Amino acid sequence: MHPQPHLNRPAQISLRQNGPRQNGSRQTGSGQIISRQVSRRGLLKAAGAAAGAVGVAATLPAAPAAAVGYAHPGLLHTGADLARMAAKVKAGAAPYTAGYARLTANRHAQSGWTANPQATVYRGSGSPQNYAILYNDLHAAYQNGLRFHVSGESAYADTAVAILNAWSAKLTSLAGSADRFLAAGLYGYQAANAAELVRDRPDFELERFQKMLRTVFAPLSESFLTDHNNAVVTNYWPNWDLTAMACVLATGIFCDDGAKVEQAVEYFKNGSGLGAVKKAIPVVHDDGLAEWLEAGRDQGHALLGVGLMGTFCEMAWNQGIDLYGHDDSRFLKGAQYVAKWNLGGEVGYTANTRAKGAVGGWSGRETASAAAAVDPAMTRPIWAMIANHYTKRRGLSASYLTRIAAKAAPEGGGGDYGPNSGGYDQLGFGTLAFTRDRATTGAGGSAAGGSSATSATSAASSTSSASPAPSSSGAGVAASGGSAAPSASTAAGAEAAAAKSGGLASTGSTDLVAWTAATGLTALAGGLLLLRRRGQRGRAGGEAE
Repeated sequence: MHPQPHLNRPAQISLRQNGPRQNGSRQTGSGQIISRQVSRRGLLKAAGAAAGAVGVAATLPAAPAAAVGYAHPGLLHTGADLARMAAKVKAGAAPYTAGYARLTANRHAQSGWTANPQATVYRGSGSPQNYAILYNDLHAAYQNGLRFHVSGESAYADTAVAILNAWSAKLTSLAGSADRFLAAGLYGYQAANAAELVRDRPDFELERFQKMLRTVFAPLSESFLTDHNNAVVTNYWPNWDLTAMACVLATGIFCDDGAKVEQAVEYFKNGSGLGAVKKAIPVVHDDGLAEWLEAGRDQGHALLGVGLMGTFCEMAWNQGIDLYGHDDSRFLKGAQYVAKWNLGGEVGYTANTRAKGAVGGWSGRETASAAAAVDPAMTRPIWAMIANHYTKRRGLSASYLTRIAAKAAPEGGGGDYGPNSGGYDQLGFGTLAFTRDRATTGAGGSAAGGSSATSATSAASSTSSASPAPSSSGAGVAASGGSAAPSASTAAGAEAAAAKSGGLASTGSTDLVAWTAATGLTALAGGLLLLRRRGQRGRAGGEAE
């Protein structure tokens, strides 16, 4: 029997899995798509010929295809990001020190954390739910890994490795209701990010962890993107797609699997479900803001969606794929809309009706007609990453993002936003991790700003931006699929604003006093920065569905 429709819950329907696709090509640093099967004769000829010589057709059997390579570390944090955090904290620079204080104060970030791995993780009604064990352990692994990179103390890396090795040695399945797809998506992308921080440690079981991502987490997420749990394609709100997309992309990068990366990026651009960017952000208004579909549902899920899409764009960016700028920076317009709405501003909303139900089963419809009410105290640790990208990397104006990022700073992480799963949907610590000076590099490390970056972007836009970037140097291909780099005058203005703010206004704000007051920081003797209690902190609400 098929379940009956419910206004806030999607259909609980059976699962059909589809195997991963195979990829037979890769992308060069210049963006050219070439075959992964290169003949031995062709390789010898290329090695001995003068530049520009053309090889003859080969008759020998093709050499084994080389593995697709991505930059590592290269999910939410690159090597340069981690080095910046460590240097800034060591120098006592604000607001990095305040962000680091949030990290070190979190109970998950302590080297004494002991993992409690399970063979099967259950999420959803009708099952012995134990998924909180998994997300608590993953956040402990991530926070210890991040603390290791900032402090240099090996005890934190050892703890992260021990947690991740314990889970990869025992976990074999995810089960429960349709919520198992949420477990796969959310905890799959988080697991990959935690492991990316310690992937080069000699005692980390890399291949076993890659196998766990490929066989336990990714198949559920890939299946969901293919058939949506056998539901009509609009049955599930955008966040369900976004969790699955994040898992598939993170798994693809972590496992050097170009097919998974391509699948996730293509879905972001043209997917059938509501997580595709033009469906999650369906209407662009004349004022430059674009309405977020889930704003018609409730505040907590809209915040979750912005955080998930930002996470997706950041992981892609670090591999040379510019989704932040895709479709004339549509995500910027949507994030600005949600920021304004959460700050108490009036926003427009176009009524929409979703079809719901099971394929060949029950059917129904649900209409959202206006943006939901907001609680000004509700927050999630999602804004620093997005605001810093647009205002610092790209030198663009994003006033609502700047204001809400200042209000949310210094951002904490899992365990700082309530005990329920909604407080663990994002890895967090954006004030520490994503505060940056105005950048001179583009996606994956390519040049940005001025005419050279514009040319690189234009040239790359004709190729598949879902193909991988070379990993040997840690630098990605030129940004593709997005808008041109900011003009010299725009970049100069952003640099001047940063100078005026004294570097504290990490999201582009030029009001140093307002920034300091919003973060709730107090300078103490000896240069230490501690967090000042600011009353009851707002908590992110709800599950991730």
